[in-house]
This record gives sequence, structure tokens and C-alpha cells, in this order.
Amino acid sequence: MATIEARRADDGTLSYRAKVRLKGYPIECATFRRKTDATKWAHSVEVAMREGRYLKAAAAKKHTFADLADRYAKEVLPERPKNAANTLRHLKYWKQTLGLLALADITPALLVQYRNELLAETTRRKKPRSNATVVRYLATISHAFTVAMKDWQWVTDNPVSKISKPRQARGRERFLSDAERERLLQACRASPNRYLLPVVVLAISTGMRRGEIMNLRWTDIDLRRGTILLTATKNDTSRSIPLTGLALLLLEDLAKVRRLDTPLVFYGTLPHKPMDLKKPWEAAVRQAELENFRFHDLRHTAASYLAMNGATTMEIAAVLGHKTLQMVKRYSHLANSHTAGVVASMNRKIFAPSQGETHTTDRVS
Repeated sequence: MATIEARRADDGTLSYRAKVRLKGYPIECATFRRKTDATKWAHSVEVAMREGRYLKAAAAKKHTFADLADRYAKEVLPERPKNAANTLRHLKYWKQTLGLLALADITPALLVQYRNELLAETTRRKKPRSNATVVRYLATISHAFTVAMKDWQWVTDNPVSKISKPRQARGRERFLSDAERERLLQACRASPNRYLLPVVVLAISTGMRRGEIMNLRWTDIDLRRGTILLTATKNDTSRSIPLTGLALLLLEDLAKVRRLDTPLVFYGTLPHKPMDLKKPWEAAVRQAELENFRFHDLRHTAASYLAMNGATTMEIAAVLGHKTLQMVKRYSHLANSHTAGVVASMNRKIFAPSQGETHTTDRVS
């Protein structure tokens, strides 16, 4: 329960000391000049204690963001190694700007201020920082607050969830035309690097990411069944990929001369490290005269070809390994002709004239 005690100082000044006692909690005291302020404080503290919120509020005042960033880097990042370097860079920025503040003092309004500063800044390459990059900065601090709220009981909510995120640009839709594809494959065949053609064909025929291809192991491939099983993916979800056609033939040829001292399919100078294909790839792109084309666009090419050959968004998502359909909706317009064919086929079946039905449109007068 709460008690309010009036106190008069030697100079005659009157103050009010509020004291809250509740079983299971330490005694909390505070002094105010006005009795109404003391009463309000005591009431709010007692209510927070009864609802189980007080210890979290106290922790938010006790811990700084620097405490949060350090603990997150020590305990959480080792469990999320794939993007650890970028996450550490984001944490460093937030620690420099918010590190000395108590968690209770980090408000949505303050985060909006730093969000806008990030958007206004230029990168080390003297280019404007993209909205997508700022979204990733916010995602890092948001997850840190979520962990602090759910696992550590340091805060009662996540202030990042209360601010709007910058609108991200529509994803790239660059994919190879038939002529561009033939020029690129021809350039890959002419390359002195024996791995370039199989890697590019795999990317086009399966939609695999560059890292997934370059870290491919022979134990991931079943040449007899024509499948690839990926276990180390970007979203930590295993997926099976059909392996057929030219991609299967090229891997079968590589398997005949594979080294036994490395598990990697596309190894480099060091057998246990993937080969760096940056220079052979860039040379092939120049030779094929491709404009504004990156390796990741081979993945867009695979998705676009799937869409144009009648695959649904769910089927494309399954092949590419997306957890949601949002990422593959950009290819839906390429399937318009297929969709039109499906609708036309349905209409022919359900509205086809029955035997003996006339087709005349003449009106009976």
C-alpha cells in the first residue's frame, strides 16, 4: 500500500514523501513539493507493481542502450552468423548515437529523428543512403529491443514498432531476353574458367542464390534422382530443387573429374574455399554486351522464365525459397498470357453449347 508523509524543512518549506510497500517488491520512495504529485506517483507505482510492469520499467531506467547493444552482440549475434557483419555495423551506429541513454528515454520521436538523419546522410561512396539500407538499420535495433522485451525483461515495449519505415523501392525485374541469354552462355563457354558455365546455367535453371551455388557440396546433390537439397539457406529453411536438363549434364561431367579432398563442387585455389568467379563473370558480361546486369539478376531471370511458362506465384516462391508471396508478386504480370489461357479454357468448358443448341442470335419477332 501507499502512504504520503508531510515534511517541513528548517526554512519552513513543506514537502511530501510518498512510500509504496507491496509484498514481493522493494520499498519505493520519492519526495514531491505538491501532495497531488506524490499521490499520483504512488498510485502509478502501485498499479505497475500489481500488474507486473514495475520491474520492467525500473530495468528500462537502469540499463542503457550500450548495455543492450553489448549483450545483444555477445548473446544473440552468435546465433545469427549469416549477417553478423552488417548487424555489428548497425549496432555500432546506434551505440554511438543512443549508447549513453537509458532504455526508458529512447522514444519513438527520438528514433524518428535519427531515422531522418540516416536518410539525409551520404555513404562513404558519396551516394545517398537508400531507403532499404535505413530499413535494415531499423530492423537491427528493432530486433534488439524485441529480445530485451521478451527474453530479458528490460523494457515493456519496442519503440521501433511505433514508427513508420521508409518506403522501399520496387525490386529489380531485370532478366535476360532470349538473345541476351544465348550471348551470355556463349561467352561462358568461351571462358577459360571451367566453372563459369555450370554456375550460370545452375543460376538460370534453378534460381539459386550465388552463395547457395558457390557453397554447394557434392553431398547436397543427388545426380541419380536429379535433385539438390539446400540446408544452409538465407532464411534457414531447407528446400529441394529439381536438377534437370543442361544443368544436370554439366554437373555429371564435373562429377567424373571431381577432387576427393574437398566437399565443394566449385572450389578455388584452396580446396576448402569456394572459387571467386567475379573476374570471369564480369568478363563474360562484357563479352555478351549486357547492360545493367548483375549476377543476382540470373535469379530474377529464372523467376521470370518460370512465370512466363505458367508457374504460379506459390510455385515460384517454392523454387526460389521465399517464405512469403510478396517477393514474387513482381513477376505476376509476366504470367498474364498464361492466366488468360486458363480463363479461356475454363470458359470453353463451362459455357460450351450443349448438343442440339443453336447458336443463332436472331431475335424472335
